[in-house]
This record gives sequence, C-alpha cells and structure tokens, in this order.
Amino acid sequence: MVETKAAEMTNPFRIVQGQLKSAVDNLQLGDDVYEFLKEPMRVVEVAIPVHRDDGRLTTFIGYRAQHTDAIGPTKGGIRFHPDVTVDEVKGLSMWMTFKTAVMGLPYGGAKGGVVCNPSELSARELEELSRGYVRRLAAVLGPELDIPAPDVNTNPRVMGWMLDEYDRVRGQNTPGFITGKPLVLGGSAGREEATGRGVVYSILEAMKRLGIEPGRSTAAVQGFGNVGSHTAEFLHETGVKVVAVEDVRGGAYNPEGLDVPALLRFAHETGTVHGFPGSKDITTADLFALDVDVLVPAALENQITAAVAKKVKARIIAEAANGPTTPEGDDILHQRGIFTIPDILCNAGGVTVSYFEWVQNTQGFYWTAREVNTRLQDLMVTAFEHVFDMKEAKGVTMREAAYVIAVHRVAEACEARGWLRLPTDNAVPAPALHIIGKKR
Repeated sequence: MVETKAAEMTNPFRIVQGQLKSAVDNLQLGDDVYEFLKEPMRVVEVAIPVHRDDGRLTTFIGYRAQHTDAIGPTKGGIRFHPDVTVDEVKGLSMWMTFKTAVMGLPYGGAKGGVVCNPSELSARELEELSRGYVRRLAAVLGPELDIPAPDVNTNPRVMGWMLDEYDRVRGQNTPGFITGKPLVLGGSAGREEATGRGVVYSILEAMKRLGIEPGRSTAAVQGFGNVGSHTAEFLHETGVKVVAVEDVRGGAYNPEGLDVPALLRFAHETGTVHGFPGSKDITTADLFALDVDVLVPAALENQITAAVAKKVKARIIAEAANGPTTPEGDDILHQRGIFTIPDILCNAGGVTVSYFEWVQNTQGFYWTAREVNTRLQDLMVTAFEHVFDMKEAKGVTMREAAYVIAVHRVAEACEARGWLRLPTDNAVPAPALHIIGKKR
C-alpha cells in the first residue's frame, strides 16, 4: 500500500492532473473543463519488431499520447528509455499542452516513447527501431496532425531517419512532419541549443526580479545532456560561475568555478563530466544541497522530493527538465521562499524553436541563427513577464500562475470550438492569454 501511494505521488500523469485541477479551481471554470482535459484524446500503443545483429528478433513497445488539438496540431518529443511507461507519456503530453499554451504557440501537446535502452542497440538496430516507430504510427502523425521532435536519447540523426520513413510511407517530401532534424533536411538554426538557451533567458529574468547580478552569482546543473550542457555553457557566457555539474556517471565540483568550455570538450571526448581535471566528485544529494544562487535540474522527473527540497539552499530553481519537482517538494520550496521557474515556462525554448522550424518548413524560407535567437528571446521574456505579472496579480506561485494562463487559453479554445461552455463570471487579470509577439 505504501509503495502504491509513493508511486502515485511520483506518477507524472497524476501530478499534471493535480496541477490541472488546481488551475481549473483557481479560475472557477467548473468541473466540465477538468473532465474534458484530464485525459489525452488519444493514446496509441504499438509493437515494433527489430531484427538484431545476432539474428534474433526483438519486439519493442512504443507509445504516442496526443492530449488535445483544441489550439492546433499536437506537438511533442519522442524518448527512447528503458523506464518509459504509458502514464509517463500521457503526463508529458499534458505538460506539452500547457507548455505551448503558456508560450502562446498554436499547438496542443503530445509525447512519444519507446521502452528500450539505446546504449544496447547498434546504429543499424536503432535506425530500424526509429523507422518502425514511424511506420506503426504514420496514420496519426503529420504536420497538421501531430509533429514529433527529439527528447531523451533521441537526436537530429534519429529525426532524420524518422522523416525519411514518413516520406516513404506518404510518398512525398514533408519536412514539416518532424522538428529537431538536421539542417540539411530543413532543420532550424539554433534548434539544438534552444532549450538550454531558453532556460538561461528565464534565469536572467528571475535574477532581475530578485536583484541578483549574473557576474556575482553561482549555479549548479544536474544533468549534462543536450539541455544541461547548453545551459551550463550559456550561464558561463553571461558571467555566472558554474561550480558543479553532474551526469549519469558522476559529477564535477569546483567551488571556485568550473572551466565550462574545457569541461564541454572533456565531456565530448570522454562521454562524462566525471573525472574532469581540477574538479572533485559530487553526488546528486550534495549537488542539490549546494549553497548556490541557481539550481538547474536538467535530468528526469521527480528529482526534488520533499526530503531534497528541505536541503536546497539555492535562491532560484530553474526547471530545465520536465516535472523535476514533486508536488510535496514544490510545497516545501514555496514555504521556504525559493523562487521556482516552472518547467512549462523554463524549458519551453525547445518547443518554441521547433515551432519556428515548422513555420520555416511551411514557408520554405529559412532564418539565420541570429534571427532565431532574437525571436526566441522575445517570446521567452514576454512569457516570463506574463507569468510573473499573473503571479503578482493573483498572489500565487510562478507555477500556479503559469497554469492559470495556460489552462485558461486551452479552455477558451475549447469553448470557441463549441466543445465546452465556460462560466461567464470567471476572471483572469488582463495580462496575456495570447502572447506571440511583444507584450509592450
């Protein structure tokens, strides 16, 4: 019973349902809105046979959850990981809905996953798995239906294979089918580093509100994949002293500050930050307890539990990962006055530049990296301002404010389509239900 209760407390699907319910109650939208949005509109499970290099046939299980297309086609990444579950994918699809909504993007949310360990697959096996996933799901994917993207353990190479398979199935060239693909296939400049760049834009905005000077601040980053490594890189470029980082193989800590460019080269050459010259090893628990200005969880869900939250000394938590803080941990952070930039705002840079990529594919006209980064900064800063304004207006947390904006926007779209009827007396302060472009 205890184990079941603990599992429910860290189940992404149950967590996001709770966040949805809280926002609906805050907005006084009524039970119908919660009932309509509490489950994805579609969840598909597929079996993907892969011929292994040794002659065996292995069948992998894959999922795709599409939460709602009220605002536009659904959008979300595909992760390859041994711990993928259907509830994880469902929960992540809902987070994507609210992430795109808080950014004002014309999308709904989706997420995909395959239960596998990519490190145990050869390049050929990985390609066969990637193509098989698309073949099984091609009927419910497409640039006007559901647009995949990279996620945990997938990358532009995998997206290229998936694009090619979709084109084979459809018999036409469809670059807008998928985002995060190689530049030569219609990818966008700036897409690979977009999530990390957006995290740093959010951190800088939070620093302004708290009176923290980047050049006199410190940070620690948990997770050193695509998002964590780029976050550390851009923090370093703004003058923030990155004192600790960690990946699945270990950590690197130097209270005087890590040489981030050298660390990036070391990690590229060795596959880990562990053992970086001039650093000490550090555990996850110790990293979360460091006395730093900014703590960046950039790994998987449920990292900041109640026990961890009690030991956090950082002034800002920047949620670069999806769902890194449990509800109990979140309550403790709030009670302790720690400023949290919620995941649906903080890590939205990736989906925002994915939107830019989709737009460029549709137009057949491509932007420079400078144009992409300028547009990204504009939208990230604007979204942060709207969430912060909502926080101040309603006297709630940043997370609650983000969900108020996002859920209201999705509910409005549902009403506009005739799917729901909203109460006429619910009120959201004027900032920002539609925010593409500058607020000012």
